[in-house]
Amino acid sequence: MTSQKPVDPVPAATMLLLRDKPEFQVLMVKRHHQIDFASGALVFPGGKPAAGDDAEHWADHCTGWDVLDPTQRALRIAAIREAYEEAGILLADTKYGTAFEGSCDLASRKAVEQGERSFLDVVREADVRLRLHGLSDFARWITPTFMNKRFDTWFYVARAPERQIAACDGYETVDAEWLSPAGALALGEAGERTIIFPTRLNLELLAQANSAQDCITRAEARTIDPVLPQIVQRDGKNFLTIPENAGYGAASEVVG
Repeated sequence: MTSQKPVDPVPAATMLLLRDKPEFQVLMVKRHHQIDFASGALVFPGGKPAAGDDAEHWADHCTGWDVLDPTQRALRIAAIREAYEEAGILLADTKYGTAFEGSCDLASRKAVEQGERSFLDVVREADVRLRLHGLSDFARWITPTFMNKRFDTWFYVARAPERQIAACDGYETVDAEWLSPAGALALGEAGERTIIFPTRLNLELLAQANSAQDCITRAEARTIDPVLPQIVQRDGKNFLTIPENAGYGAASEVVG
């Protein structure tokens, strides 16, 4: 009997937005219970690139465009768009070169989310440029081969705008909260939040830093290699595990 060929992973992007006040924190959202992937879990904003995220017209509405390849451009635009849709944070610069600190209208966010309006039009209307250069590579995870739905997800880390207020969209996400990495891990350990394996390990990696800049500096110094979890059996139990040289140390979680 031949094993079924794994489905190809779909590109995806996730945003880790950081702030230092009142303490070192990361923005997390709780996914709606009706969403088919990680329903009800506490995650970082993110998702798949949408139609238009790779449009050449973005060249005039982004910073850092010329130093990125087409794949990274589209993924970073997707990460910024998802943070806008799910959490109401727009990582962009004004025409004066200062960070955009305006509010993000919920109706426009939902229109973009539902494909009724293009994200590019929203950015044009706001007269801002997406801060592609403001994102640093943090990690890259690929869904295990045994899963029916797979993603090749780039995690990006960035400093959040100081005056923008995070708010869930009520559709894909039902809550948005700023948490210290250690605090988020404690909530998961206590069973007060559902935190999936990749999120937990990336929170542990975040917890090694003591500030947003420290986290970004550490991320930029790392070699980003794809992490592909696998199932191994120990003492009659199935464990989801990753290679010890993936940058997270020895890590595993019982499944099934």
